[in-house]
Amino acid sequence: MSFTLVEKQQGLKKSSIAIRPYFDPSRDNMGLENYGMTVFDGVVHEEPLACLEINGIKRYKTGLNEFAPEIKMLPDEEREAKIKQIRKIVVELEKVLAANIIKEDDPDFWSKVTICLPNNSQLWDKILIRCGNEPVYLDVQGDPYDLIRLMAIEDGGFSMIARSLDEARSMAKPPKFYLDKQEDTAAIVTEIKKLKAKAMAKLTQMFENQQNKLFLVAKVVDANSFQYKKSTPTDVLYDNMFEWIEGNRSERDKRKCAQRFLDATALDAESLKIRAIIKDASFLKAIHTKSDGYIYHMSSGSILGKNPTEIAEFLKNPLHEDILKQLSSEVEKQWNL
Repeated sequence: MSFTLVEKQQGLKKSSIAIRPYFDPSRDNMGLENYGMTVFDGVVHEEPLACLEINGIKRYKTGLNEFAPEIKMLPDEEREAKIKQIRKIVVELEKVLAANIIKEDDPDFWSKVTICLPNNSQLWDKILIRCGNEPVYLDVQGDPYDLIRLMAIEDGGFSMIARSLDEARSMAKPPKFYLDKQEDTAAIVTEIKKLKAKAMAKLTQMFENQQNKLFLVAKVVDANSFQYKKSTPTDVLYDNMFEWIEGNRSERDKRKCAQRFLDATALDAESLKIRAIIKDASFLKAIHTKSDGYIYHMSSGSILGKNPTEIAEFLKNPLHEDILKQLSSEVEKQWNL
């Protein structure tokens, strides 16, 4: 039996399930991350369904094979539930694609399947996905091939597509795309809103009652920390931090913006001031990274560490109080201009 897959025109119907481009603003991707893109404009990535071949035997990653090793390894109760789900979907696909009516509890179930057999290369070799910068919507209720694509993605059948946004974020090598379900998106949006609301509340509290702390937080958070002086109007500090939390400054990831702001506000007074001193001391070249990867105090030649966290711990040590005092003096002269 042969099969023909008909390409659909995307965008006619908006499903709650979509394959979306994934990009991490903090990772370089040839500049595309600055525009919310994962591939160049007009470029489309195409990938066929994954197939493992061992000793001449092909095994497709369809998510519809109850004999797959990952299914067999499940605990009894989970395995039974998964097999029931697989058979339910196979029954529907057989009915739609081949007018083949079978029951999921039939003892001869797989001998009566005609299309969705695990080794049916005529079908599985034709299952592919094309993705670009525009979302690809999956109509799993109206298109049987989209249902197959969904099951395959959730089984890891396409290497370029993560099974969720959380999985995409946790992968050492970021994928080009991820599977987005409406409920996942809603949860993420809500999470960001909560973080932003918490950050805004902290900002208002500092603006009204802790203006010196607001000054130091702005120093720690903003990449252009040297612009802030003690004479900088508090309204300017507020406006700039407001824009930071909204993701309108150098950092584009709204979650990271709000979280970084909250992390700074959570620092104790000593740590916050030392972090601010480190930022501006670097700008003034009072501390500098050398070719060995270490950051040095230029006046004394002392090795401070490899990153701001290590430098902060170094400066908190009472044995290095003289270096902290020297850096504080140099930096605070600029703050008081």
